Order: sequence, then C-alpha cells, then structure tokens
Amino acid sequence: MGNIPAGVFLIFLSLLSDGTMNDIKNVCVYSASSTKIDRSYFDAADRLGEVLAERGINLINGAGCLGLMRAVSDAALRAGGTVTGVIPHFMVEQGWHHKGLTRLIETETMHERKQLMADMSDGIIALPGGCGTLEELLEIITWKQLGLYLKPIVILNINDFYRPLLEMLEQAIEQNFMRREHGAIWHVARTPEEAVNLLYDTPVWSKEIRKFAAI
Repeated sequence: MGNIPAGVFLIFLSLLSDGTMNDIKNVCVYSASSTKIDRSYFDAADRLGEVLAERGINLINGAGCLGLMRAVSDAALRAGGTVTGVIPHFMVEQGWHHKGLTRLIETETMHERKQLMADMSDGIIALPGGCGTLEELLEIITWKQLGLYLKPIVILNINDFYRPLLEMLEQAIEQNFMRREHGAIWHVARTPEEAVNLLYDTPVWSKEIRKFAAI
C-alpha cells in the first residue's frame, strides 16, 4: 500500500466497482500487424477469435489486413462471429484494411480510431504487438487510471511476451510513480480462454476512481 493509510485503501477498494458485473457483447482486441512473428502468436490469435465467436461476442479491432489483426478477425469470421473494424481513412487509401469484415468504420484520425474502439467495447484484450499495440495498451491503462475507461483490461501474455512491460509497471509502482492500487487496472492471462473469462469476472469500475488517480 506504500504510504496510503489502511483506511483509505479500504475506501479505494470499495470504489473500484459500481456493483455491476460486465455484460460482454463487444470486445476490443489490440494486436500486431507483423507477419514475421512466431507461429505460436498466430495460434493464440486464431483461438481468441474462435472463443469470442463461440460466446457470441463481437470483435472490435483496428481493421488491419495483416498479422495478428487479420488472424483474429479471420478466425472469428470462420467461427460464425462478427467483426467491427475501425481504421483511419488514410490507411484505407493505402489498402491496409481488411476487406471482409462485418462492419468497417472509417475515422479521420488515429485518436478518433482509438477513442471509438474504446467507446464501443465492453472490455479490452491485448495480444502481443509492437509500438502501436503498446501505445494502445498504455493509453487505455492511463484512461482507466483517470476514470475515462471503466471496463476490464486483460493482457494476454503469450510466450511471456509482456514480462518486460509488466516488470516496468511493477518498478513504477515500487518507486512511487504509480500507486500500488493501480496494479488492479489490468489483469494478465496466459490463454485466450482465460482472457475472455477474466472479462466476465471483472466488475465495471466506478468513476469515483478518479479520486485516486494521482500518486
């Protein structure tokens, strides 16, 4: 708990949830566009798409036509699911968009893309990825810390990919750049099934969390 009095910590815990369990209908998935990564990452993306479809959950992602973004979309569609892709117009002009999605939404900017993906989602799952995925993940963690996003965030740690990031976040907590309680913002899963189950099991937070945004 660092320097936070125990009583304040208990109040913090009571403010984490508004008492509502998450109704999962739309899940946003952050993921890589690289095609040169190990097959095991594609296997995880395939299975995640299947699990979302099997549970009747609409997949939301960045509408990319390559890498894990395409893999998770294709798997969901093959399994009878639906996929909503959100992508800036300039990327469509470059032909970087998946042309077979259930729904394609074009935005003017990257920020609008990320905002819409978050607004439409009942939870976030982050597959491994590069700078774009890391930026999306850290931004949504920041939004939850500020009470701007209240739904579950799950890091799907395939092959221990996210270990360095998780260690860095722990270091930030230990050195008081973040509160110890902010470690509850995200959950870590090892399998696609566990990731989706965590979305169901994690309650929606309350906007009152803003009272504890600062360190």
